[in-house]
Amino acid sequence: MQVDVELKNVILETEGNLATIIINRPKALNALNSDTLRELDIVIDSIENNSEIYCVIVTGAGQKAFVAGADIAEMKDLNSTEAEEFGLLGNKVFRRLETLEKPVIAAIPGFALGGGCELAMACDIRIASEKARFAQPEAGLGITPGFGGTQRLPRLVGAGKAKELIYTCAMVNAEEALRIGLVNKVVPVESLMDEAKKMASSIIANAPIAVKLCKDAINRGTQVDMDLAIKVEAEDFGKCFDSEDQLEGMTAFLEKRSKNFQNR
Repeated sequence: MQVDVELKNVILETEGNLATIIINRPKALNALNSDTLRELDIVIDSIENNSEIYCVIVTGAGQKAFVAGADIAEMKDLNSTEAEEFGLLGNKVFRRLETLEKPVIAAIPGFALGGGCELAMACDIRIASEKARFAQPEAGLGITPGFGGTQRLPRLVGAGKAKELIYTCAMVNAEEALRIGLVNKVVPVESLMDEAKKMASSIIANAPIAVKLCKDAINRGTQVDMDLAIKVEAEDFGKCFDSEDQLEGMTAFLEKRSKNFQNR
């Protein structure tokens, strides 16, 4: 897959129906500066507009870090207006990833701190290596989490645990992250990408339109009360029956044969 501009801090790779986004600033532990966020936005555009991509993996270059946070060197001398703009940029990009129609898996080799933890939380599924470490250390730097940490962390682990982690800046290891529901799975670092690709393959094997609508129903439904949520689900359920893949999936099941989904 090609993008129209030269990317310096983000790598986009494609393999069949899978796209892999690599945050590529290993010397800075893949810290997110404005340029990296803008490149990530460009890459999301490319993936969004490619109907052949059914699933996405996000990871960081090297084994030390997924993303070690937002770039402190860039943030240090910002005024309040500039800081708000920087936060809005990160939030805009992460929200685009969160609402992308294709499922997104975070493959987390090492540190996922601050903005890195927030990037992981914007993904649908998180697979961590045994060496991964997670924290929202912003209060120790004199700031709040700025890329969605105060909002997504309570939704994942509960308000009480999120407040504990954010107020204390405590770092948790991969097993603790699994125990509290911050990650879905923990694997050896050497098999991290294989495990992420294996999960992606199992997603890609299903009807892309149905998977897209499952994501939509979960994302929209969890933001409203149950009465509205079941209407959201019924709406997306009904949309599936406008697709050829629904007929193919059910016909293949009844005929006891392999499915051949066409994403239409």
